[in-house]
Amino acid sequence: MSIRNGEWVIISGVKKYFKKNIFRSMKFRIILLVALAGIVPVLIMRGVFLTSYEKRAVEVRTAEIQNQCTILSNQLSSSGYLTGDTSETIRTELVQLSNIYSGRVMIIDGNFKIQEDTYEMDEGKTIVSGNVIRCFKEKGTSEYNKKNRYIEVTAPILGKDDSIVGVLLVSAPTDSVLDSLEILRNKADVAALASILVILMIAVLSGMAMLKPFKRITESISAVTEGYDDDYLHENTYTETMELSEAFNKMSGRMKTLDDSRNEFVSNVSHELKTPLTSMKVLADSLLLQEDAPVELYKEFMGDMSEEIERENKIINDLLSLVKMDKTANTMNIKSENMNELIEKMLKRLRPIAATRNIELVYESFRPVTAEVDEMKISLAISNLVENAIKYNKENGWVHVSLNADHKNCYIEVADSGIGIPAEAQEHIFERFYRVDKSHSREIGGTGLGLAIARSAVVMHRGAIKVFSQPSEGTTFTVRIPLNYVS
Repeated sequence: MSIRNGEWVIISGVKKYFKKNIFRSMKFRIILLVALAGIVPVLIMRGVFLTSYEKRAVEVRTAEIQNQCTILSNQLSSSGYLTGDTSETIRTELVQLSNIYSGRVMIIDGNFKIQEDTYEMDEGKTIVSGNVIRCFKEKGTSEYNKKNRYIEVTAPILGKDDSIVGVLLVSAPTDSVLDSLEILRNKADVAALASILVILMIAVLSGMAMLKPFKRITESISAVTEGYDDDYLHENTYTETMELSEAFNKMSGRMKTLDDSRNEFVSNVSHELKTPLTSMKVLADSLLLQEDAPVELYKEFMGDMSEEIERENKIINDLLSLVKMDKTANTMNIKSENMNELIEKMLKRLRPIAATRNIELVYESFRPVTAEVDEMKISLAISNLVENAIKYNKENGWVHVSLNADHKNCYIEVADSGIGIPAEAQEHIFERFYRVDKSHSREIGGTGLGLAIARSAVVMHRGAIKVFSQPSEGTTFTVRIPLNYVS
């Protein structure tokens, strides 16, 4: 019989689902563990119970037969059965013992010849048995032959001088014991099966109940696509779910903050990019409407347009720098650089900007420093720190840049006398799109990308950047970069 292609695809999909999902399911594993924890002890108890019952039943049966053998052997000893005296009563008792235990009773003399056999099969024959030989040497033996399902008991027959003159051998089948054991085994199987079914039901219910909190967590996390909320998840059933809820709420809050910052950034950048274009259009339209505009007016308007173009260029350059930083995160052009010369060259470019606001830009180097860095990235990071120190400074203020090093790291410090950063904003200033004073930043052309770019560049060098600031008292950024780059 052949299977059509469509049916085979469905069957293959079901097999794949069971293979990949069922066995990796936490619910399946919990059910399996609970089931095993209940079923294994039940099966062990069943085996122990049946084995103990069989052992005890055989021991009781053996003790009964031994007791009867001892009584009968004493009668045989006192009657002188093997010395020639016979007793019909003794023979009757031998037959009666054989009938009681559905077994075989034999009397063996000192020459190992069978004198009496209740089965009347081997009288007069010689018997060589380990139990018989041991009985001639000891007081008596008993043995349970599980394979052949019988109990064999021997008891010595004593003569007038208390010497062993014969052996009473009784072989009794254990069919009645094993029949009882089989009945008990059937009942035990029914009880074990019922217990296993109950355990499986408990395991399934336990698995479903234990995983309900995780199902609710999954549903809550899936609902995040509809929007963020404060303290979105509250699942306190287990310690683990409490920790998971706290971690999720923290992550959700973080994502909400980033999302809000990103939306705000898009809005701000749209405004920042649109404002220079609007200003340039207004200036151009004004010139076009004046047929005989004086040259001085042209120069003034063209100067204003140049400033707007520069502002637009700055925003675009920051965006491009950030994108480039992300793309080249794993591509570092590491070379051994003279950090003193690198910082001096960078500050030389920034001094004219500081001079426009009458801000004193001071550089202090404590020792020559050479480090393995990516010149472009590290220059961008320090340049952004210094530019921010100039932008957010006070008129006639100062910016102090210092360079130092120890045997492992170089340290760059950028301090200013500026407006400072509030404590609640300091943990967010390195986030992309974040700006402390949005209105003031718009006035001076800030985009909220400079510190994010600086931090990315420092982290790429396996370094660290920290900020120390008080509102209206200035800000200090400290950068630590390893002298030897470790990839």
